Amino acid sequence: MRPVDPSEFAKGPTEGGSARVSEAVARALRARRGDAGAHRPRDPAPSRTAYRMNRLWLTPSVRFFLRRVAPVLAVAGCAAIWFASEENRRAFTDTYAAAKFEIQNRPEFMVKLMAIDGASEGLAEEIREVTSIDFPISSFSLDLQEQLSRVEELDAVESAGLRVRAGGILQVDVKERVPAVVWRGSNGLTLLDAEGHRVAALESRLDRPDLPLIAGEGAEREVAQAIRLLKAARPLENRLRGLVRVGERRWDLVLDRDQVIMLPEKNPLGALAQVIAMDQAKDLLERDATHVDLRRPDRPTLRLTEAAVSEMERLRAIEMGVSFR
Repeated sequence: MRPVDPSEFAKGPTEGGSARVSEAVARALRARRGDAGAHRPRDPAPSRTAYRMNRLWLTPSVRFFLRRVAPVLAVAGCAAIWFASEENRRAFTDTYAAAKFEIQNRPEFMVKLMAIDGASEGLAEEIREVTSIDFPISSFSLDLQEQLSRVEELDAVESAGLRVRAGGILQVDVKERVPAVVWRGSNGLTLLDAEGHRVAALESRLDRPDLPLIAGEGAEREVAQAIRLLKAARPLENRLRGLVRVGERRWDLVLDRDQVIMLPEKNPLGALAQVIAMDQAKDLLERDATHVDLRRPDRPTLRLTEAAVSEMERLRAIEMGVSFR
């Protein structure tokens, strides 16, 4: 290597001194590092650790875990550490309860009164009694399904619907059972609808004189047939007292003057029509008969009163020439 001449540094820029100085400095630095280090090329391959981490990152399951699962686990771990303190848990519970109470008891969520449509006055009072709601109350505190079950359990309610409508009103829509007959059973008088469902108890027959009376065991299960018989007996309406179920098999039609029409088990409507036709043609029911037995429709039988039997025996005796004193 050529030694540096100090006289070169004394030369001015016009003589190319700056370029030569830079070149000399660069040669000196390379010489100081050594010829082998100055010409060694850089290895572009990554280290073994970097290579393994790169391959691991390209694995789908690892990337999913680090992007989705790891943040959730980190948040859950922090929450678990925070909730491990009893004081923190109590503070959180109190704050949640206070916020919940404040929201649920806002004026727009309060129910102030109950409106009942489709029910009579007595049934409406009964509904208010069984629901027993202390107004005002938050709509969040109302269990509508439980209240609906209580209303539908009432005998006089066929169906019902509950909803909270605007203005804080609990709306109760009721379809009330309509009494069709009065049933005299072992437990007293009961109002039944056309399907035989119980409507209400009745204290006195005089409370509902407009409804027909049925009696006997099993009569409540045959209300539909009883209503058809009562409709067919409209020509006898002024004398009709009621229907009695006998042996849970057939009906007796009871008239005034203690007259009874004993209907058969099968086709009672046809037998009743036969009796009405005979009465209209020959005044059958105006005679001194206590029972008209149609249990065998092809062979109707009359049961006469004692006075009629005595009179018949007297007439037969006169025909036979026997005198009575």
